[in-house]
Amino acid sequence: MKIGNYRWRICALLFFATTINYLDRQVIGLLKPALEDQFNWSETDYSNIVIAFQAAYALGLISFGGIIDRIGTKLGYTISIVIWSIAAILHAAATGTMSFAFMRALLGVGESGNFPAAIKSVAEWFPKKERALATGIFNSGANIGAVAAPIMVPWLLGVYGWEMAFIVTGAIGFIWLIFWMIYYEAPSKHKQLSQEEFDYIHADKEEKEENVEPVKWASLFGFKQTWAFFFGKMLTDPIWWFFLFWLPSYFKERFELDLKKPSLELIVVYTATTIGSIGGGWLSGWLINKGWPSFKARKISMLSFALAVVPIMAARYCDNIWQAVALISLAAAAHQAWSANIYSIATDMFPKKAISSVIGIGGMAGSGGGIVFPMIVGALLDHYKVLGNINDGYNIIFLLCGSAYMLAWVIIYTLVPKLEEAKV
Repeated sequence: MKIGNYRWRICALLFFATTINYLDRQVIGLLKPALEDQFNWSETDYSNIVIAFQAAYALGLISFGGIIDRIGTKLGYTISIVIWSIAAILHAAATGTMSFAFMRALLGVGESGNFPAAIKSVAEWFPKKERALATGIFNSGANIGAVAAPIMVPWLLGVYGWEMAFIVTGAIGFIWLIFWMIYYEAPSKHKQLSQEEFDYIHADKEEKEENVEPVKWASLFGFKQTWAFFFGKMLTDPIWWFFLFWLPSYFKERFELDLKKPSLELIVVYTATTIGSIGGGWLSGWLINKGWPSFKARKISMLSFALAVVPIMAARYCDNIWQAVALISLAAAAHQAWSANIYSIATDMFPKKAISSVIGIGGMAGSGGGIVFPMIVGALLDHYKVLGNINDGYNIIFLLCGSAYMLAWVIIYTLVPKLEEAKV
């Protein structure tokens, strides 16, 4: 029976929104050396700016998760992208450490709406067996944004200056907003959705929730499923933040990479993450289609991704940049594969009415870890920079990166070995 494919158009909208989301947040990492020279930043100064973003992002996730469950995905996403696009543009007016920290905080508040809205959209528009793949596809937008940034930002910096890099990338969000307002609506209200596709989307026989009051997010802390998602995000999200905000300067410090030119090395890393995101989402869905229980498919997939991050510990032994690129590409790709599945286990364990709130709680935990980890990174790098060997600081950081995912996997599957559904 022909069921239609409008749901994949929605996935495309989510993909481009996530691309813009990561493009905007990646800009400062690529401009870091130029901004350090202009504003005389130390590594600690820069880590404090990153922390301002993470703290605001964490608080915003808690707020946006509950808000989106109440006002709906369409309006919630609209508010989110308007705030973050304005904040991205306003970076061009920053004059020092404090003003950059303020703009990053405003950006963090706006960007915090992206994943609660996107994951809720996936839960609304896809049956369970397709959610990991849909999540992997839209989440790969993070990687495309990270690939586009090393191409666009150095060119804008060289030709127009760092201010224009923020203005141009920030303005792209308003273009996306036009398409969102035209094409998005909830499945139950969408006039272009066929009855066959609507029935396919709801084939899991989940309870109808159109007239059910959203769950209060504070009550969700009473479920072990929430804590499994909480710790899974808290331990692994900070590693991705490190890849975004410090990887360019790592290549510059360790291998003297010129960040004023488009960086093939960074493009390779973030291209690999696109493969990881889509492939990771596909793998668990493929196992489910083969007859595996969904909890077993997610469990085995996430274990393989956690193991794939471990080799990054060997980055300290790399003699040339391409050896490091290979190890970091594998770890970053594994992170995105992990991410596609950890979001999917949230949709497996919670009803649709609570998903945005749960994603907000997990995202807050990830940002909480993202506040602590930059403190560690900044302190380590400043300490070893004084000693004259900043690379020893990066070596310690890579050891932490390599062990985080296995610890997270053990915690998740100790708390919920079969990803039991929370009785909300």
